[in-house]
Amino acid sequence: MRAKVPRGVNFRHSNPATNHVNRSLRLLAAALVLTACHHGGKPEDEPEPVQEPARPLANLAGQRTIVTPSFYVTQGDALGWAAQIPKPREYMKQLDEEIATVLADRGLKTMWTYPADLVRASKSNPTYAVDPYSIGANVLRGNIASGAKLGDPLTTQLRTMIALQEGARAVLVPVELHFEKAPTVGQGIAVLKIALLDGRLGDVRWVGYVRSEPSSTLSRAVLTSVAAHLADLITAQ
Repeated sequence: MRAKVPRGVNFRHSNPATNHVNRSLRLLAAALVLTACHHGGKPEDEPEPVQEPARPLANLAGQRTIVTPSFYVTQGDALGWAAQIPKPREYMKQLDEEIATVLADRGLKTMWTYPADLVRASKSNPTYAVDPYSIGANVLRGNIASGAKLGDPLTTQLRTMIALQEGARAVLVPVELHFEKAPTVGQGIAVLKIALLDGRLGDVRWVGYVRSEPSSTLSRAVLTSVAAHLADLITAQ
């Protein structure tokens, strides 16, 4: 019975002289590779490491963009900072104010729509507009990545939202704030999860995190720092 030859494998006639030459060439090639490694070189086909852009959201600076309210504060951090916030909704409104102020100071005011603008639009169109504080952002709290498709009710809510903001399509959502211990003893940082959504197609375009500067106490300055680092993703000071 004839043995089956696996596909992709070529069998050729073996010649002792040729085999000796091939062995010599292989040894020489191996020596060259070892020499290159010894001197810090690397094979030519090794890909260069991919670097994240310094401002991954820089293209938003020239677009009409909606910034939704900030939604959630994660409870149970080791610092006990979340437990110091008696009214999380009011605290997140303070973060909204800081974000709007910092972005406006960097020139992102006339083309951008902020939570206060969304509230006004909602009150002016009560039968059509969606309450910006009640959209289904909970789905963004989980392990969601760029390219994910969003379902209802959030997709419909986003389309309604952008319909009242002529020319807007990008929706920036400050999803959730949590607190972590900083490397420096006795200090902590605030970490904000952000999602960039396509309001027309209802999908996720980007997900990332911004961190505040370390602080020894939970103060308004922590929120200001988070807002500044969010703005750094879009434009320079």
